[in-house]
Amino acid sequence: MLALAVQNLVSPPVLFFGMGLGASLGRSDLSVPEAIARFLSLYLLISIGFRGGAEVAHQGLTLTLVATIAAGIALSGGLPFLAYAFLRNVAGLDHINAAAVAGHYGSISAVTFVAVTGALTQLALPFDGYMIAVAAAMETPAIFSALFIARTGRGRTEGEMPKDFLREIALNGSIVALLGAFAVGCITGERGMTSLKPFLLDAFAGFLCIFLLDMGLIAGRGLRDGWRSLSVPVAAFAWVMPLVGAALAAALAWLIGLRAGSTAVLMTLGASASYIAVPAAMRLALPAANPAIALTLSLGLTFPFNLTVGIPLYIAAAQMIAE
Repeated sequence: MLALAVQNLVSPPVLFFGMGLGASLGRSDLSVPEAIARFLSLYLLISIGFRGGAEVAHQGLTLTLVATIAAGIALSGGLPFLAYAFLRNVAGLDHINAAAVAGHYGSISAVTFVAVTGALTQLALPFDGYMIAVAAAMETPAIFSALFIARTGRGRTEGEMPKDFLREIALNGSIVALLGAFAVGCITGERGMTSLKPFLLDAFAGFLCIFLLDMGLIAGRGLRDGWRSLSVPVAAFAWVMPLVGAALAAALAWLIGLRAGSTAVLMTLGASASYIAVPAAMRLALPAANPAIALTLSLGLTFPFNLTVGIPLYIAAAQMIAE
């Protein structure tokens, strides 16, 4: 596990993230233009979605695929309740902010998904391409769990679904890009993968490095400006909850019989926290929540933890579980 951790720490994507984090904490004027950052997000989502769809087209629909998607949905919908219980009973966070943060920790981070698949590729540890479908399925159930928690805790007014909320979530840009590219990959299959390989596969690592540089800059700003909103127990939650999510995902992967690579991916998905889709949804549905708390936890603390410590741990555990 130590060797895996060191290998991940000295990989170019992680080092670029550290570069951005250090630059931001040091108040450098280094920045990635907003238009380029948006392009990089779109590129990564389309790339991983397309590759997953092409892999499903190659393998076909199986019972394992259906069971894994069901497990992902169960994780996404159930983890917010555990997160909320910790945040309220242990960390002492108020009801609305606890519900909003809990939603972030049921949904997933697409970039963390990319990071674990990159690490597995470097290790030559195969994983099933349909795991992208699992990632897409885990985006939204947590949002509805968070709203359910908010509504039942203090009445309907603080967690009421705004008009057109379902449409806003279903048409969220990251979800549309991920699922749309997945569908294109399913339709075009190996032929499409061959034609797009220079752009979607060969250039992927370089674009990922620039994107993680930007993520490091954002994470540094969150830590620099948002730490005042966090107590020690709330900050500790950002490192405890990923381990809880990964452990539950590992149990489900073992029951399904996933191989080591796919087990590591499911564990990473269970351990990750959203900082794109869920913040947008919470801003719309729970405007009373303080977004600085959730973003500092998910992007400033959990994301670096998963990138540097979590992923090597999950891969090592997956190899033991799947033996």
